[in-house]
Amino acid sequence: MARIPSTVTRANKRLSLQLAAALLAGSTLLSSILGLIRDRQLNGLYYDTYPAGIDAYTVAFTVPDFMFFILVSGALSVTFIPVFNQRLATGNKRSAWELSTSILNMMAIVTLIASILIIIFAEPLVHYVVGPGLDEASRALAVSMMRVIAINPFLFAVATVVASMQQAIGRFTFFALAPTIYNIGIIIGTLFFTNGINIFGWQVFEGGIMGVALGVVLGSILQLLVSSIGLLGMGFDYRFKIYWKNKGFRKVVSLLPARSLDQGIDYVNSIVETNLASRMAAGSVRAFQQATALSYVPINLIGVAISTAAFPKMAERLGQGRPDLFKSELQAVLRVIIWLALPVTVVAFFGRGYLVSFIKNGGDTLMASILGILAIAILFRSIYHISARSFYAQQDTRTPLYISLFTITLNVSLAVWFTMGLGLGVYGLAWAAAIVSAVEVGVLFFIMSRRIKGLFDLAFLQAIWRMTIAAIVTALVAYLMVLWLPLSATDQSFVAGFPKFMLITAVSAGAYFLVSYLFKLNEVRPILDRLRKILFYRTR
Repeated sequence: MARIPSTVTRANKRLSLQLAAALLAGSTLLSSILGLIRDRQLNGLYYDTYPAGIDAYTVAFTVPDFMFFILVSGALSVTFIPVFNQRLATGNKRSAWELSTSILNMMAIVTLIASILIIIFAEPLVHYVVGPGLDEASRALAVSMMRVIAINPFLFAVATVVASMQQAIGRFTFFALAPTIYNIGIIIGTLFFTNGINIFGWQVFEGGIMGVALGVVLGSILQLLVSSIGLLGMGFDYRFKIYWKNKGFRKVVSLLPARSLDQGIDYVNSIVETNLASRMAAGSVRAFQQATALSYVPINLIGVAISTAAFPKMAERLGQGRPDLFKSELQAVLRVIIWLALPVTVVAFFGRGYLVSFIKNGGDTLMASILGILAIAILFRSIYHISARSFYAQQDTRTPLYISLFTITLNVSLAVWFTMGLGLGVYGLAWAAAIVSAVEVGVLFFIMSRRIKGLFDLAFLQAIWRMTIAAIVTALVAYLMVLWLPLSATDQSFVAGFPKFMLITAVSAGAYFLVSYLFKLNEVRPILDRLRKILFYRTR
């Protein structure tokens, strides 16, 4: 029994920025792989045989996810962490624990109420807001699944508060594991619950696609349990109480509305997109959602993982009164994200057929075409996360909110115009998302350059220009590789297509790395240093 606490203690140690970013990227990759397995199972079971049913499953997530995003999600982490860090930095642990326990209890109460409301109003929400274009049977199925998934905002809220506490002090191990466990729960539901649940010969559940919804709830519970393990050794003093007089709590509550509204407005896009896609051919909702999910894999691996790891340190620099260090670290993180996102964007565009085949046996032309458009957004969405967090580190949640208000309005307008006005169908949704992602980062960069003088200096711009040239060379190499190794009818299985895609990726990445090295980009140095250490160690 002694080994378990000691193992947990070692896992809960504070990590450096580089190690935290690597851990988060690795866990995100693992979670993404499990997500691909999950989606491949679902698409294999229902995409071709029951497209209306899998559309209903996708629609059922929309409102619970919206409530989580608007009430908790990134709103909590970027408002809670800077204030929590200030309390710990000054040695005021009592205030820090009062703050965290107050936020935990408040979020639990608010999201529990939201979950109950979703259960009550699921039918009108599906019929009039997120799935008006579904047929009657599909709407009824979406309502039933939404009521099952409605508990998610509550479970996610508690897990997010617990994870944010760990993230604030540099503990990332169990924070990183939680999303992986969530996907495992859904996979269990897909593999076992869809066949029905039988206990001692008594059929307690008939099975079908509703079993996947039960798997979602199982994954949420498992995620909460794993996140809670990370609290061990923190000394967290929990009380079933809200300390309304705590100044830190008041500060977080004052910052939450702007960031929550920002998050919620961002998710309005998904509601509008789902609404519009539900009016198209059966399977359109799922096709767009799957292409979007594929495009977010590299965004999460690069933009979200690196930004999440860098944010506490950036907030700490400002808390120490060192804006100079804040600027230099922000500039370095921006360069790394752009350097990594450029080749990934290129490979995602040219290898879109292979990527879709990983989640849909035999591939799908509609998904691949949508992904080709959304690949443009990978670069800008990766940059967005650290750009927005630069404002949150300064405890400014209003500026990103105002920008979101503008870009969301633009996105909705373009989506309606492209799909209904120009008749582009589901492709119009993708073009709207891609265009707006570029506009949003452009506006953020403009404001950042005015607020943080010297952030985009000549050295930074020259580096970005050299990265762009390297990406152009990579695009040519990737194009030639896809011509040489096209996705054929024989590449039906994952085992057949994956080696070819990896060869395309490896050669393209090698070309990008070589050009970056010739251009003497600083981002190459850590990789070369690591390779030298490995080779030196083996030689020694």
